Amino acid sequence: MARSTSADLRIVLLNDGHDRGGFTCGVESLDRYLKTQAGQDVRRKANAVFVLSLEAEPARVLGYYTLCAMAISQGEVPEAARKHVPRYPLVSSTLMGRLAVAKDRQGQRLGSILLADALQRAFESADTVGSSMVIVDALDEAATGFYTAHGFVRLPDSLRLVLPMRLAGGRSER
Repeated sequence: MARSTSADLRIVLLNDGHDRGGFTCGVESLDRYLKTQAGQDVRRKANAVFVLSLEAEPARVLGYYTLCAMAISQGEVPEAARKHVPRYPLVSSTLMGRLAVAKDRQGQRLGSILLADALQRAFESADTVGSSMVIVDALDEAATGFYTAHGFVRLPDSLRLVLPMRLAGGRSER
């Protein structure tokens, strides 16, 4: 199902109609993933890959992100997020493994649009699959800054960040 993010943008699950070969974001590992691995991951249900495109140019990939289920140990959850998650040895989570925007469209807030869609999808599925938080593994300090600006809390000594699911859904802290 396509989600309309504005009058001319949409986000859909990756399909054979998308021009993956024409995508470049400037990060080789993210470009390579979309071109060579993403289709296989979708078919195998290893990752869900969501693609941002224009309504008028649905084949052109402007950006993408991935979601999958994972668990982390209770000890890895930052103190600031612990009050929002159950106290089980392993905490069920949703991993947003990748997020990329086409190089020629960077600086146009498309990353924020993709992140908002990812958080909404994660929140909506949490009741069905059970997930206490969203996790991202930032590639570098610039990416870490992007996620912290959107409310994520960084784990000590790593580029991994978490956001409690209740905050991903836009609920205020109580």
